[in-house]
Amino acid sequence: QVQLVESGGGLVQAGGSLGLSCVASGFIFSINAMGWYRQAPGKQRELVAGLTKGGNTHYADSVKGRFTISRDNAKNTVYLQMDSLKPEDTAVYYCNVAASSWGPVFTSWGVGTQVTVSS
Repeated sequence: QVQLVESGGGLVQAGGSLGLSCVASGFIFSINAMGWYRQAPGKQRELVAGLTKGGNTHYADSVKGRFTISRDNAKNTVYLQMDSLKPEDTAVYYCNVAASSWGPVFTSWGVGTQVTVSS
């Protein structure tokens, strides 16, 4: 059974930083690309950052230079370091296995972690 457990969200002022974690289980983590996605109120879920098993990264234009995705295969964990946060980064953040197109693979999601950036 696939499980994705996100944590690390919170309330932060604009310009601040947060670090998110996602612990995965139920599949072979190390051979899969992973992605962080977010969904703001009234908007569709979107890819924020992706990381292949080989270490190649992909970022949404809106977060390039501010967010960094990384992984620890020994801990089955993917991370998202978010710096220089903006109010428009406010959303619920989720992780998932990423397909080659960077779309999510699993149709079931974790509960996510709320990130709120105040101006």
